[in-house]
Amino acid sequence: MSRSGRYFVGLVVTVALAAAPWSVGVAATGTGETFGTVAFVHVNVLPMDRERVLEDQTVVVRGGRIVAVGPAAEAEVPAAATRIDGRGKYLVPGVAEMHGHYPQQVESQFFEDILFLYVANGVTMVRGMQGGPQHLPLRYAIERREVLGPRLWVSAPMLVGRGSSAVTSVQEAEKRVREAKAAGFDHLKVHEGLSAEVYDAIATTAAEVGISFSGHVSNHVGLFKALESGQETIDHLDNFLEAMVEDQEAIADLGLFDLGRLAGQIDDSKIEQVVAATKAAGAGVVPTMALWEALFGSRSGAEWLQLRPETRYMPAAMVERWVSATDQRVEQFGQDPEAIANILALRRRVLKALHEAGVPVLLGTDSPQIFSVPGFSIHHEMQVMVELGMSPYDVLEAGTRRVAEFYGESWDFGTVAVGQRADLVLLESNPFDDIAHFADRAGVMVNGRWIDQREIEQRLAQIAQRVAATGS
Repeated sequence: MSRSGRYFVGLVVTVALAAAPWSVGVAATGTGETFGTVAFVHVNVLPMDRERVLEDQTVVVRGGRIVAVGPAAEAEVPAAATRIDGRGKYLVPGVAEMHGHYPQQVESQFFEDILFLYVANGVTMVRGMQGGPQHLPLRYAIERREVLGPRLWVSAPMLVGRGSSAVTSVQEAEKRVREAKAAGFDHLKVHEGLSAEVYDAIATTAAEVGISFSGHVSNHVGLFKALESGQETIDHLDNFLEAMVEDQEAIADLGLFDLGRLAGQIDDSKIEQVVAATKAAGAGVVPTMALWEALFGSRSGAEWLQLRPETRYMPAAMVERWVSATDQRVEQFGQDPEAIANILALRRRVLKALHEAGVPVLLGTDSPQIFSVPGFSIHHEMQVMVELGMSPYDVLEAGTRRVAEFYGESWDFGTVAVGQRADLVLLESNPFDDIAHFADRAGVMVNGRWIDQREIEQRLAQIAQRVAATGS
């Protein structure tokens, strides 16, 4: 088993959690949804066990699992099965969003919309990075098909070193980790501002009780210490560039948007060193490249609105805040655009080097976040990964089989094979030819539930119409 497969809580819950009520009004069925036995017939399959296409196959799904895969000419399709014509189409595993968020208020229309936006775009698993006790019943409601949504992997409330919920003592850190494990959370998220002593307590206690931790890297901890301490993933490539600055005192209190000031101090000859340390630690990276390029880019909020039409599915007040924050940052960064451009280019070089060294690069976008709309943001992230030198197959692997392998052989997703979860996306064209084809879907299957493209478009239109009419 991999370094962290043993930590996954899975479906082991206390009686209290398993029996917790769930009342979000998500319809269990719809005009385009199909349950029971489903057969994709005469479909081209991208199994994702390696880069290959199995042409003219039949894939049979029953009870949320793939029960048969084989040549269409030889397949026996159960008489009661619903047939999905796959001629000229491509069946691939759904992808994971490895740094996603869902709203804190679970019984809301916004929460329901977020879950659907993920599913509509072929995101069939979300590693949540800002969870709470209210999300635990939801995890099981989705597994029981009472709620339509991606498979959820729920983090405990963030461990952060600043603000009203800051963890500032070793005792509090140990207590919070033990409580998270006992409550049934899947993992921990570490954030900015943690002292080295508190971080050590988190890492030591997490290893003791058997729960993984991932996320940011505090400047008081640093990349190399985080890797040595067993941090599972380094998200946003956080602290990679800072680790290449000779004067470490200069970064101790550095804020996210201050990094441009250090552009001239970053020694890019140290890329090999940080890559080697990451590889040796067995850690993965969730780079969220598209988001960072929006955060540090030179485009105005209005320009981003034109480039991200999917913002029509998000509450108007939220989008207005994104526009305002973007314009403020553009004004701030406008003082040294060359330094910011160099930072973005260096991030791409670092990620390419990590990938070429065999470090697990895992797909994630930090959605919903500034101009990063759940589900849709995956397509933008995929495109950036291809631009920096990853092949379309590499990118799909980063959201499917790579994720499963990173977490251990007991994980049951990421490939199209007998026994795997029926989390699948039917595409109109081959994404190995062009990664943009992953957005050209004919339907999505999540946990054995098939939703055709007509139903997806209807629901998206309903969300957009409601937001246009009410702002939320």
